[in-house]
Amino acid sequence: MPKPQRSASDSLHLQADVLVLGGGPSAAWAAVAAAESGAKVVLADKGYLGTSGATAPSNTGTWCVPPGDNRHAVVERRWQRTGELADPRWMLRCVDTAYRNLLRLSEWGYPFPSEDDGRLYIANLRGPDYMRFMRRRVLLAGVTVLDHHPALELLSDGDAIVGAAGVARQIGQDWRVDANAVVLATGGCAFRERILGATGLTGDGYLMAAEAGASLSGMEFTGKYTLAPYGSSLNKGLPFRWASFHREDGSPIVGPTGEPLRNGIGDREEEVARALIDGPVYARLDQAEPALQGWLRQGQPNCFVPYDRVGIDPFSELFRITLRAEGTVRGTGGIDIVSDDCATGVPGLYVSGDAASREIMTGAMSGGGAVNSSWALASGWWAGKGASTHAKRRTGKAFRSAAQSLGQAGLRPASPPRADISAGEVIEAVRNEVTPLDKNFFRTGEGLEKSSERLESVWRDVRDHLQGEGLDRVRAREAASIAAAGRWSVAAALHRTESRGMHRRTDLPGKSPAFAHRLVITGVDAFRIAGAPERLAELAS
Repeated sequence: MPKPQRSASDSLHLQADVLVLGGGPSAAWAAVAAAESGAKVVLADKGYLGTSGATAPSNTGTWCVPPGDNRHAVVERRWQRTGELADPRWMLRCVDTAYRNLLRLSEWGYPFPSEDDGRLYIANLRGPDYMRFMRRRVLLAGVTVLDHHPALELLSDGDAIVGAAGVARQIGQDWRVDANAVVLATGGCAFRERILGATGLTGDGYLMAAEAGASLSGMEFTGKYTLAPYGSSLNKGLPFRWASFHREDGSPIVGPTGEPLRNGIGDREEEVARALIDGPVYARLDQAEPALQGWLRQGQPNCFVPYDRVGIDPFSELFRITLRAEGTVRGTGGIDIVSDDCATGVPGLYVSGDAASREIMTGAMSGGGAVNSSWALASGWWAGKGASTHAKRRTGKAFRSAAQSLGQAGLRPASPPRADISAGEVIEAVRNEVTPLDKNFFRTGEGLEKSSERLESVWRDVRDHLQGEGLDRVRAREAASIAAAGRWSVAAALHRTESRGMHRRTDLPGKSPAFAHRLVITGVDAFRIAGAPERLAELAS
């Protein structure tokens, strides 16, 4: 177990082989994998391991594909839906490792439900139970867990990443962990949208990785939205499969062929989005038969809390709805992976879960739910093993007290700080460009150009003048991360001059063979977007 040290300033100082940043499922799996490989592991989370992130409040399936001749066919069918950007080899690796880890969960004693014939049903994970179980497993593995310890920046010795530093939220104490390898499992970026488990999902890992020299990909694929009751954070779309949709006067919304709009998920989300741009939209779950109503209430009980609170029967009464933007959480963008062990290309830095780009798994389509759940199971395992292997190669190197702190925007502004540049205003300015339906669900070149100009202006203010003190550093750093993620997302969307998957250009509605490849972003202040070798764009503030 790593031993804490106290400096003269009373900050917490730990040493470990592997440091895992994050508190969701991929962080837990990375910590366990590294510990089982013999590494001394510290896990630091901005929240509480077991309740952090989008999985903890969810009931999620997994992409559970048992071994056998059918596995390749299952992967091929899903690949056909990825917009030609996913990698079947990675998809096969993922289902294999995820299945093995689901069996590990069973062997460890996770209480999977049983099917009618008595067999365990391992394809479903109830988020609260799953994450509570994984917290216990992490602690049993001997991992030192630092709850409510958000990381602010990575540390480098000039050759590799050698740790991270942050602040303990509950006591205001600085902390630093020297480590031979770091796993970023910090989740995606929800741009402060009100969706379940997303409060802490501000893209922190993206900015830290980019500052270290890592690249990102898939950042243009942030057009995933999910239906929710108006005013609610409950982004659970399943019940809307059995919904009808109406305008404020009660008249039915009709589809493109004139029939009443029903089933608001999948391709029909576009029709709902168009109606919401025009005005308020209401729904009623009147396509669900009584038996199905009972099943929905039993299987998805939290989906009905908003209705029960206000005394609405959603199966017989109209209720107002909205579409919630889900950023890169159910989008696909994130830190680019360069090898099978989830390395980032920066020595000592690994990535897993939603912090990583999932283009290799889902391409231009959302992996929200089952695929992302299995990706967390697999990528966490690979990253933990990879980080442990790297750490062992560096055991002869002494920790260097002169390690360089890499954090810039929000921590060390390029010019004197300005009191009129606040984290809250920065976040709201970014949200105004990346969450509205008429800017992000439906995109145009002209609209993206305008959003890009505004986000460049926001970024200059953040880079030059935003700074927090004490605990306010967390908020400032979150704002900087959101600004960076928004800027990358819009720039990549502007660069992809076609429509593909959840990237919908109304001025360019078709797919272009010239863009059947990923777009990789490298750099923070001045960055470049590279696709095929002949396609290179330089963007600078």
